[in-house]
Amino acid sequence: MKCFRLLALLLFFVGAPAFAQQPASGPNPTAQSATEDQLFKQERTIGGRITIPDERAQVLIQPQGRYWRQFHEVYLPWIAGASILLMLIVLVLFYMIAGPTRAAASTGRRIIRFGFVERFTHWMVATSFIILGLTGLNYFFGKRLIMPWLGASAFGAFSEWAKYAHNFFAWPFTLGVLAMVVLWSRDNMPRRLDWAWLKAGGGLTGRTHVHAGRFNAGQKIMFWGVVLGGLAMFLSGLMLLLPLVFVGVNAMQVTNIAHGTIGALFITAILAHIYIGTIGMEGAFDAMGDGSVDLAWARQHHDLWADEVAGSATREEPPPPAEGVRQRL
Repeated sequence: MKCFRLLALLLFFVGAPAFAQQPASGPNPTAQSATEDQLFKQERTIGGRITIPDERAQVLIQPQGRYWRQFHEVYLPWIAGASILLMLIVLVLFYMIAGPTRAAASTGRRIIRFGFVERFTHWMVATSFIILGLTGLNYFFGKRLIMPWLGASAFGAFSEWAKYAHNFFAWPFTLGVLAMVVLWSRDNMPRRLDWAWLKAGGGLTGRTHVHAGRFNAGQKIMFWGVVLGGLAMFLSGLMLLLPLVFVGVNAMQVTNIAHGTIGALFITAILAHIYIGTIGMEGAFDAMGDGSVDLAWARQHHDLWADEVAGSATREEPPPPAEGVRQRL
């Protein structure tokens, strides 16, 4: 009897693997199920059942999301990285080859170029833009460049606060852009002499002096680029800040692509503006520093405006007394 039990136990262990390898004789529950591609051929989206009033929440998968993810994860970082890096290379090479634009010999007389309100508006926009730009670049490159050395947990906390900062500083940036329209739109209207300035390359391509008013053609292009780009960033950002309030999912994906692309190009253009306003042109920073510039600098870069300001200042000064005539006390 004992030998019989041992023999049965041995047969069980030997035959169990072979028995386990036999295919199941029951029906395959997934054999007749439809694939994702088959579902997309019949319906534009794949959805489910919901109990909340918003029917848009029942959409689980939609094919446009694949294209958005591909652009967001692959193409957009390449667009941002390549454009910014290319601009930095161009500016470095330009500085090494041409160097900064030297200021004319000082006359010792300074004139007001920008008042307090104008400077405050400029720096409010500039500060907000820097914070928006850095927090926006984290959206592109953060998990690729920052998270590996910061760590996933710390990077998550950093990105959360970066998002709050991005949403908050969008408002002073937009208010500043609107204030710039009020302050400077009149002086940035196109004039006939702007075409001559552009053809001469702003005086960088030759020795010919080009005339300019308070703002030259390059500054006017930058001004209207900031105005239009800033408004585009605000409107697209508002739609992203309030999801599904103004547009649906597909339109939000397009808005997200537009917001990121315009932002990357915006940062690229502002790099050139920062270069010219700092190391690229001597005396340019003073205009937004204390608001005054030397009269020689003004005549060198904005001669028509300088003559107008200097002429009005001269007319406001009392004429000197004639020689030999005693003034009455």
